[in-house]
Amino acid sequence: MWKNVYNEKLKSIEEAILSLPKTVTVVVGLAASEAQGFLSNVHKYKDHFDSLRVLTCLDMKEYPFFENKEYEGKMVNHSWFFSPPTRKARENGLKTVDYIPNNLHMAGTDKLVAEKNEGRTLVFWGTVSPMHEDNGFFSLGISNVYEMEVFEQADRVILEVNDQMPFLHGETGIHINQVDAVVENSWEVPTLPAVEPTETEVTIAQYIADLVEDGSTIQIGIGGIPNAVAKLLDNKKDLGVHTEMFTESMIDLFECGAINNTKKTLWRGKSVCAFALGSKRMYKWLNDNPGVWFMRGHYVNDPYVIAQNDNMISINTAISVDLQGQVVSEAIGARQFSGTGGQLDTHRGAIKSKNGKGIIALRSTAKNGKISTITVAHPKGATISVPRHDVDYVVTEFGVAHLRGKSLSERVKLLISIAHPNYREQLKREAKEIGYIL
Repeated sequence: MWKNVYNEKLKSIEEAILSLPKTVTVVVGLAASEAQGFLSNVHKYKDHFDSLRVLTCLDMKEYPFFENKEYEGKMVNHSWFFSPPTRKARENGLKTVDYIPNNLHMAGTDKLVAEKNEGRTLVFWGTVSPMHEDNGFFSLGISNVYEMEVFEQADRVILEVNDQMPFLHGETGIHINQVDAVVENSWEVPTLPAVEPTETEVTIAQYIADLVEDGSTIQIGIGGIPNAVAKLLDNKKDLGVHTEMFTESMIDLFECGAINNTKKTLWRGKSVCAFALGSKRMYKWLNDNPGVWFMRGHYVNDPYVIAQNDNMISINTAISVDLQGQVVSEAIGARQFSGTGGQLDTHRGAIKSKNGKGIIALRSTAKNGKISTITVAHPKGATISVPRHDVDYVVTEFGVAHLRGKSLSERVKLLISIAHPNYREQLKREAKEIGYIL
């Protein structure tokens, strides 16, 4: 029965694109769930549109519609999180790319309300696993950060069915009766290579691992430091997972017995996440795994939800921290490098948790030691990702600074103590010059 309904709604990618209104906002999935068929082909139909706005997050590939100047004024990619392709386009001066500041748990609501208020038709072009013919349901696959929110608000829903997309449990089900059109497009789900930590990152990770107690619920980001932390947690007991992003290291911790989700306050027995990005091994492990629950980012990343987990530990990285404790994680000066993502969401949730900890980690220097990442003041135009009044723990390879509840003078001393020794005297002089040290 459902297969017949499916066939009636099946279109080619060209037919589906040409069915879109001339003035339209199209939202695609995050990262490895982005609709590659749509994104790779939409530029071919430039003349069909008066104004096409595409909303993305962490684009995994370069796409012609935002790479070329010829599409300026007609096609634009607004992104919640910059990645190398979008960053490159922006730095090349193209007006086809722009950044949307946000906290990740609001990505599926605040921007969409703005789009609706402009009177634009809102289309969700999602990527899904193949339909179950016996019940007519698709799975949203490896991202539900904002996808379900968009699906529920969209004026029109088109699903790109990828036979290589894993089927995942949680709030991921969309029924064929709720869909306007389906297209079929088989493509390999993008992977993210594991980053081997450096010696410095391992040192930082050891300080962080010492802050994680048995029975904690963890959120771990990506990169060398988080990967190193995970490797040092294998001797912990009864850890749980409530995280924006499910990472490769969590499989290793599950298989060695460190993660079992038995002591979680919220969603006991389940690893809760909003999206995944990693290796083919991870996608295979997640496929039809009832122990991992993919829930909408509006819920997973809500600080008030995160805080319901006792002993919540949030571990994120930063670009720089100033002596007040202001954290920059997404920009280099005025240059947008990545995005806020869920860092502030998870950090705030952790510090509101009973016995929770919000941890910001960074190497003490950048550019081969030429720049101190602990700084008196951030560059002009720098974006603050975690305000000073939220900061809790800051960790470098030289130690841990616990800033929560500390005065400004105390913060200055603590942060200088974990700065690279080559910069400590300079930081003291600069701090006195502007009145941080009396």
